Amino acid sequence: MGTLHIAMEIVIFLVALALLFDFMNGFHDSANSIATIVSTGAMSPQKAVVWAAFFNFIAFLFFGFHVATTVGKGIIDPSIVDHHVVFGALVGAISWNIITWYYGIPSSSSHALVGGLAGAAVAKGGTGTLVAAGFLKTASAIVLSPLLGFILGALLMVGAAWSGSLFTARKADRGFKYLQYVSAALYSLGHGSNDAQKTMGIIWMLLIAAGLTGPQDSLPFWVVLSCQTAMGLGTLFGGWRIVRTMGMKITKLKPVGGFCASASGAATLFLATSLGVPVSTTHTITGSIVGVGAARNVNAVRWGIAGNIVWAWVLTIPASAFIAGVAWWLGQRYF
Repeated sequence: MGTLHIAMEIVIFLVALALLFDFMNGFHDSANSIATIVSTGAMSPQKAVVWAAFFNFIAFLFFGFHVATTVGKGIIDPSIVDHHVVFGALVGAISWNIITWYYGIPSSSSHALVGGLAGAAVAKGGTGTLVAAGFLKTASAIVLSPLLGFILGALLMVGAAWSGSLFTARKADRGFKYLQYVSAALYSLGHGSNDAQKTMGIIWMLLIAAGLTGPQDSLPFWVVLSCQTAMGLGTLFGGWRIVRTMGMKITKLKPVGGFCASASGAATLFLATSLGVPVSTTHTITGSIVGVGAARNVNAVRWGIAGNIVWAWVLTIPASAFIAGVAWWLGQRYF
């Protein structure tokens, strides 16, 4: 990637914009971490967001930076990256997040960012600017992450139902209520590790383009710390419109179901992060919740609500890409 002459004021502005996206990602996706534990009554909303925000923040201590590398170098051709591309990508992702938050739709912040990158890159240099392997790997996760969450959630629910039969209903409920603390913590670790790294990748990409760090240099620690902080603060403020959709409208959850959904979602995120795949935490937990509901009774799932969510998934990449392309065009002229 060639070094560009980018004014330090522009770099600072774009880093701040990236951290705003990271904050909104945590805000938008807080429902993923806390919806199950709140809807079952295992934890109050106020305690749940603090619990989730803490584990979001410390996630960098447990995982490498494979996802940041994929986003920073494996979605679009690094050689075409400049401040206009980064600006377009972030505006596309942030705009789509605001739209879906307003309507309470649990869409993917991750795929909004990927769509934003793709839209800005294609607007600048055509489809040849996309890195096919990385883009297709990310796109395939749209199907695979909720499917894996669904399967694991259903299997865990069946296993939990069998083990729960050995105890009275009251004891089983109490036990799974406390186990939800563990599963919510694990899910928040997975969320903080996978999602915060996407913003790290964007900032890393910008710093390399500006010549402030080398392509072979390691990810600056201040980037790691600032992204984890922004993600944690966003989670702390929470997106309550989406919590209601995730925790209450898709299916009615009890403590055992809440535990199984969060645990299966966490397992999926751990696998994806270790492989460097930037998956959607929203897709993952939604698939897990649907799997838990379907394991109890197919009719327990409100399939109409689930269908509306799937439509949002389908639209996320093209919609954010379109907005990013327009933002890139405007940025070329006025930024």
